[in-house]
Amino acid sequence: MSEPGAPAAGDKTPRLQDRVLGGVRWGRLQEPLGFIKVLEWLFAIFAFGACGSFSGETGVTVKCSSETKEMSAISIQFGYPFRLYQIPFEMPDCGGESETHTLHLVGDFSAPAEFFVTLGVFSFLYAMAALVLYLRFHSLYGENKKLPFADFCITVCFAFLWLVAAAAWGKGLTDVKAATRPASLIASMGVCQGEEVVCNAGATPAMGLANISVLFGFFNFLLWAGNCWFVLKETPWQAPAGPRDGAAEQGAIDKQ
Repeated sequence: MSEPGAPAAGDKTPRLQDRVLGGVRWGRLQEPLGFIKVLEWLFAIFAFGACGSFSGETGVTVKCSSETKEMSAISIQFGYPFRLYQIPFEMPDCGGESETHTLHLVGDFSAPAEFFVTLGVFSFLYAMAALVLYLRFHSLYGENKKLPFADFCITVCFAFLWLVAAAAWGKGLTDVKAATRPASLIASMGVCQGEEVVCNAGATPAMGLANISVLFGFFNFLLWAGNCWFVLKETPWQAPAGPRDGAAEQGAIDKQ
């Protein structure tokens, strides 16, 4: 037998949901300001996800003599954050010794990669927060003139930072490709300089996902730069008079 207060407690859950979701104006997603914020949120995920999850493989094969059939295969795994100088690999010794020598890849490209991923994470968080504010608390967004102005300044900063991050990571990725191609490994391995030693390219790194991350970086720059105009229209510099905004908001509420 249920207690008298149980049904009343159960009725509070849908009422709370109605209060939270009932004030959300989903129709604003069809407006440029709301639609672009959704794209900013998605493209930020694609950008930092593609860069942060990248991993590749490179390698070479070494034959100590063209007459022998014995071949040593060297396989090297690398990935984000691209501190290549910390990645070791074993180089065989063709001088008659059975021991191998430990070498490392060359280069540290973590700065542009980590800056790119960090910017993507912060863009994702800010776009999500701005979208919630625009959909759920649009009346506050329109009444408080400081919010559109702050949104405009932050949007301009993100647009500039995305341009810098995409260009820096694009240059860093070019250097990563140069440092991890098999020809660079062969040139850095002293054993391959021997007259009878035969070194050939092994696994060639597939950089498709890293290239996509750079592409999404420039897409993010275009989105945030284009959004500057729509955010500017909400500021006191471009926005119409306050009573007109209040009437439009009240009319939208009356229709629902």
